[in-house]
Amino acid sequence: LHSYDKYIVSFSGGKDSTATFLYLLDNGIPLHKIELWHQEIDGRESQFFDWEVTPDYCRRFAEAFGLKIYFQWKEGGFKRELFRQNSLTAPTLFELPDGSVNKIGGKSGDLNTRCKFPQQSADLSVRWCSSYLKIGVCIAAIRNHERFNNSRTLALSGERGEESPQRAKYAIWEKDPSDLRNGKKRRLVDRHRPIRDWKEQQVWDIIKKYRIRVHPCYYMGWGRCSCKYCIFGNKNQFASAYFISPGQVDILKQIEKDFGYTINRKCDLA
Repeated sequence: LHSYDKYIVSFSGGKDSTATFLYLLDNGIPLHKIELWHQEIDGRESQFFDWEVTPDYCRRFAEAFGLKIYFQWKEGGFKRELFRQNSLTAPTLFELPDGSVNKIGGKSGDLNTRCKFPQQSADLSVRWCSSYLKIGVCIAAIRNHERFNNSRTLALSGERGEESPQRAKYAIWEKDPSDLRNGKKRRLVDRHRPIRDWKEQQVWDIIKKYRIRVHPCYYMGWGRCSCKYCIFGNKNQFASAYFISPGQVDILKQIEKDFGYTINRKCDLA
């Protein structure tokens, strides 16, 4: 664990990614080696599917610990991909340490059409929100920044096996897809999921130990801090989201009608 030059924590602002960062602190990893990386689901153009407060919560968290935080996103975010019709994937953008933003991709590949919400499935090819807006964006940013070349990097994420049978099978240690240790660039990147076998109580215990004020959604009754309109949300969560943001939910209800596809396959939002 102590053999790396840099530590990247995929930080959603939720309890599990918070516990993953705190795990590094508990194990004596110096703060100056740790970076929080947050993938903005909605991009920078408009707020559509995620919590409005999440990016600023992540900034405030990093500020409280004196951490560096960098943001990555797909141009147009969730909304652009949702409405994609016979077009290329959007470019990926990511912040650099000097304050600039790099933009890559979006110029080649296959034309494709979405026009349906991510599916409630373990298959990331159809539950595209995770793979397209989070995992792929993070990998692309590492691959396209030279500061990770000729260096040892540990990328950490907070998947827990208690949440799903598929996550229970994830490797705790493995090569990250961005790894290129045997190439000319000698980019060594390992993936570590240190809390895969933790129970939820262990997560809350370490959060209590460090006196963290968690994301506002937990105080409002949500058990998980994913998108405000997460496809796995239950009826009470969607009802609460409607109470908070009725205009946005009305838009989503209309999109279900226009697409002929609902978010939940058993019933529509209404």
